[in-house]
Amino acid sequence: MIGIDLTGKTALVLGVTNARSLGWAIGEQLIKAGAKVAFSYQGERLRADIEKLAAPHSDTFTEQCDVTVEADLARLFERVREEFGGLDYIVHSVAFAPRPAMDGRFIDTTPEDWNTALSVSAYSLVSVARHAEPLLRDGGAIVTLTYYASQKVVPKYNVMGIAKAALEASTRYLAYELGKKNVRVNAISAGPMRTVAARSIPGFGSMYEKAAAMSMLGRNATQEEVGKLGLFLLSDLASGITGEVTYVDAGYNAMGMQLE
Repeated sequence: MIGIDLTGKTALVLGVTNARSLGWAIGEQLIKAGAKVAFSYQGERLRADIEKLAAPHSDTFTEQCDVTVEADLARLFERVREEFGGLDYIVHSVAFAPRPAMDGRFIDTTPEDWNTALSVSAYSLVSVARHAEPLLRDGGAIVTLTYYASQKVVPKYNVMGIAKAALEASTRYLAYELGKKNVRVNAISAGPMRTVAARSIPGFGSMYEKAAAMSMLGRNATQEEVGKLGLFLLSDLASGITGEVTYVDAGYNAMGMQLE
């Protein structure tokens, strides 16, 4: 078995909320592989939980950052520069849409809710990449988290499906531009996961059960499997992969119908 040794590498994981966060799942794998990892979170209410997660691990730090605030991003990346000197990897695990935009009909989405969802969930990747560019080392990589609703209709996902489509398109454009600096950009499309973000989706429990029943493996993927895919895509084992959306959903996305 090929091991992944990231000793001497540095990473920033944005958008961790708790131990079930997909950002944490990838960050934990990076730590196990030997990387130094910084974690950002949005809002002081999360500070204690994130610090508790990071505390057992040396060579880590945490920082509050609202990705829609340029001053927060500037402060975060300045601290990364001070602590690490440069960056090898970035994990973008940031998404949000106001609850009314998920509860109602898509056709009734307000301009305000549309702009919020697209700004937080898609444009933030562009902002993060711009701030990170001066710090990213040759051979670096960025990974973001998307979902199948970018490609197919998932009822009640609504404007977040549009945001994820924009996120995937942004992944490709960033991969093209940063490829000139030998920096790769990819997206992971995870199946339904029991995360904090999932709680905002009406009927998520039913969605979770149906996806498991219809998937090729007869189950949903796990946070650990998402973490391992993130580790692979960031590492040199994926040195020829960029601008891609890779699914880890137990084969659900490849199914057309279920006969049994």
